[in-house]
Amino acid sequence: MSKQKRSSSGTRPRPSSALRGHPRPVHPAISSPWHIRRSRGLQILELARFAEFSWLAHGFSTRPKGVSQLESESVLNLGFMEWDNPENVRENRRRFQSSLEAADLRLAPLKQIHSDVVHLFAQSSVDPCKGDAAASKQPGILLAIQTADCVPILLVDPKKRAVAAVHAGWRGTLARIAQKTIGRMQQEFDSRPSDLLAAIGPSIGPCCYEVAADFVAKFTAQFADAPEYFDEPLSGDEPNPLQWLNMKPPGHQPPPKSVRLDLRKANRSQLLLAGLRAQDIFTSDLCTSCRPDLLFSYRREGPLTGRLIAAIGIRA
Repeated sequence: MSKQKRSSSGTRPRPSSALRGHPRPVHPAISSPWHIRRSRGLQILELARFAEFSWLAHGFSTRPKGVSQLESESVLNLGFMEWDNPENVRENRRRFQSSLEAADLRLAPLKQIHSDVVHLFAQSSVDPCKGDAAASKQPGILLAIQTADCVPILLVDPKKRAVAAVHAGWRGTLARIAQKTIGRMQQEFDSRPSDLLAAIGPSIGPCCYEVAADFVAKFTAQFADAPEYFDEPLSGDEPNPLQWLNMKPPGHQPPPKSVRLDLRKANRSQLLLAGLRAQDIFTSDLCTSCRPDLLFSYRREGPLTGRLIAAIGIRA
């Protein structure tokens, strides 16, 4: 990701997320079992099923009402971005934890690298480490993953009182990070997949996630049901029919068309394959690219955007 320099005001102009002079689009209401809980001025997306457990802290952050300034907008940026002041990010994180009523938990974010690395946090002391998923049954730790389009997944084992947080971009999804996290929970906590609950949080939807046609071949090589993840059943190797219409000579035809990928569906499929029950997987239909009023999207806004956090932990 390229770096963006801060201006003297701490921001850099970017295209507005709404057309000036026109009414804002009307978005559908967030429906059960998901809901927005307003706490200490922030809006936290929660799953009602998780909220049933008094010992569990969880939440998906949203964009509004932080102390960071982005194009004269006050935003809850929770990632250490080049355009933002680090102290603003720390204050935003403090406010986010407070809104979860988890101020006394140690935040355990990862240095995410789009991998299949799963870390186990077994002690209350938290050291930064590289990876894209974390699991724990240690009270007092708040697992956290950052997103701005990728799929955040929170897992709970109510019987063993164990939790996990997963960051699944297309590379992590292809590497089966969700399945591997469940395998780690089985190994470390003796969790049974049929006991687990999963919350798939806001991410870029199939409406907006356009990828190269060769992604079809990449995913089909790994997953039997991969054609269901795409809006067209292309292999990525078909000849381009447009070359015959525009009469271009071989080697000069237009590039293969792109397709749209449903990362949520791909990860839900992995959870089912790992042994979770369909009724225990809850998927938010909020698209990060469609909702600049509520969420951050790298695909829509480019480097000058913030980061969301999906967090889960066991209260001390």
